[in-house]
Amino acid sequence: MSKRRALVAEDSLLILVALEMLFEQHGVNIVGQASTVADALALAEKGGFDIAILDINLHDEMVFPAADLLHQRGVPIVFTTGYAPNEMVPPRFAGTPIIQKPYDADALMDLVEQAFAQAELQ
Repeated sequence: MSKRRALVAEDSLLILVALEMLFEQHGVNIVGQASTVADALALAEKGGFDIAILDINLHDEMVFPAADLLHQRGVPIVFTTGYAPNEMVPPRFAGTPIIQKPYDADALMDLVEQAFAQAELQ
């Protein structure tokens, strides 16, 4: 079985390393890493992944421009945040999975698996 591919936008190196280890254990390959919204937009344009895990706040800039592009391309998204999630997500992303940091690895992987299932349906 080929690895499933994910774009990860995260500005914390510690969290990114933890995600790499967690995803490796679950057969998920991080094929794009972004720490800024500009990087996330560039990777979204490039494509080559099945799902996207996006930290809402990247270096004090909201990730929603990249999320808009990914949504237009039909890429399932899971948002992560260290803040109160309901106050930050625009109405256009209502229903998009979101998990608050620090998150439980099993809870995150449940959302990731749901995103991959959604990607397979598209």
